[in-house]
Amino acid sequence: MRFLLLSLLVFGLVGQWVTGAPTRIQKRTFKVERVRNQYFKGRHGPKELFKAYRKYHMPLPPALLEALRNQTNRDPSASTAAVEDVQTKWEGQNRGRPQPQALHPPGFPEAQPEPATSQATGSVAAIPEGNDIEYLAPVDIGGQTLNLDFDTGSSDLWVFSTELSRNEAGRHQVFNPQQSVSFQTLRGHTFSIQYGDGSGASGVVGLDVVNIGGVMVDQQAVELATKVSQSFVDDVENNGLLGLAFSQLNTVTPTKQKTFFENVLPSLAEPLFTADLRHDAPGAYEFGRIDASKFVGDLAWIPVNKTRGFWQFSTSSFGVDTGSGLALQTTPTGQAIADTGTTLMVVSQEISDGYYSKVPGARNDDGIGGMTFPCDTPLPDLFVDVGGVYTARVKGEDINFSRVQGNTCFGGVQPTTGDLQIWGDVFFKSQFVAFNGGNNTLGMAQHA
Repeated sequence: MRFLLLSLLVFGLVGQWVTGAPTRIQKRTFKVERVRNQYFKGRHGPKELFKAYRKYHMPLPPALLEALRNQTNRDPSASTAAVEDVQTKWEGQNRGRPQPQALHPPGFPEAQPEPATSQATGSVAAIPEGNDIEYLAPVDIGGQTLNLDFDTGSSDLWVFSTELSRNEAGRHQVFNPQQSVSFQTLRGHTFSIQYGDGSGASGVVGLDVVNIGGVMVDQQAVELATKVSQSFVDDVENNGLLGLAFSQLNTVTPTKQKTFFENVLPSLAEPLFTADLRHDAPGAYEFGRIDASKFVGDLAWIPVNKTRGFWQFSTSSFGVDTGSGLALQTTPTGQAIADTGTTLMVVSQEISDGYYSKVPGARNDDGIGGMTFPCDTPLPDLFVDVGGVYTARVKGEDINFSRVQGNTCFGGVQPTTGDLQIWGDVFFKSQFVAFNGGNNTLGMAQHA
C-alpha cells in the first residue's frame, strides 16, 4: 500500500509538472536590446525613396531616375545598378528559377506543409544598419544565426544560402541546409519575390526550426535563395528578410506559407508583437508582450484593413507645429501602411505640400530627386491622423534624413506617387507600435 501511495504521489507530481509547463513557458519573456551596427554606410535619401516607390510598384518620377544617374558622391555603383535593375526589369521571376530536379536536392528528407509549434514570449535585438537605414535582427535557423531585416510590409522569410554562386553569396552569412539536422525540403515549392529597388530573390523552399529571441517555430517555411539581384549582393550586412505582414502577400507557390508571426501567434501569451525602434538608442522587437515602460500613456488601438495583406489603416488629417499653435487640416481620406521595411515616411501630396510649406527654403529639387531644405533650418514636428482614433507626432529632428550636398538636406517625409502612403522608419522613430494579430489592430503611443 505504501508503495502504491508513493507511486501515485510521484505520478501526480510528474503530471502536475507536465501540465503546468506550458503555462510557465508562455509567461516568460526575453529581452535583447538592439546594438549599434559597426558598419556605418551613411544615408542616401534619393535611393531610399526609389526603393519605397519600387517596393509598392508606384510610378517613378523621371527626375528621381535622372538624379540617381547623376549622383556619384556616395556609392555610385550601387545607385547605377539600382536604376539599371528597373530599366532592364529584373528577371528574377524566370532567370535563376530552379529546374524541377533541383526542387528536392538529394540528402534532405521531404516535408509536407503542417502547422508549426512555438513556445514562450520573446524579443530580439534590432541592429541599425547604415545609420538607421535598416533595422537588422539576429535570427536562428536550424542552429545557424543570420542577420535579417524585419519587414512588416512583406510576408516571406528568405535567406542567402549555399545554393547561390560564390559571387552572389559574396561576403554574406549564408544558410547551409546540409548543416541543419532539422531542415526538410518542401517538395515542389518555389518562391520569387521583388523588392524596393527592382531587386529580388528566387529559389527553393524548405521547413526548419526558427528561433527568434527564444520564440520558436518547429516547422517554419524558409525560402532559400538560388538567385539574388546585385543590390542584395552589395548589401553585405543584410542576409535576407523576415516578413511580418499577412500571408496573402507570401510568394511561395503552389501553396502560400504562413509567416513566422502567424505560426507562433496561437501560443503567445498575447497575440502580438511590438516594434520599439529608435534613433541612436536601444530598441527591440518583442513577441507576446507589451512593455508599458517603453511608451507614454495608453496605447491607442487602430483597426487594420488586411484585405491587401498589409498593416493598413485610414488617415484623414495632418498638422504642422510651427510654435504658434497646431491646427489639424482635413485631407481626403487616404490609406497608409505601417512598414518597418521602408526607411522614409511616404505621405500624400497634400501632407507633403502642407508640411514643407512651413519649412523656409524647402523645395522639390529635381537635381536631387525629392523634397530638400537647408540643413541649418530647424524642422517643425508633423502630426498625422491614424485611423481616426490617434494623432501621431513625428519629430522634426527625425524628418531631417540626410545631407546630400553642401547645405542641402533630404527630407525623411516625401510624397507618394501611388494610392498608398508608406509610413516607414522615420515614423517608427517617434512611435511605439504594437501589431495585434488577434484582433487585427495596431497599438500606438509616443516613445517614453
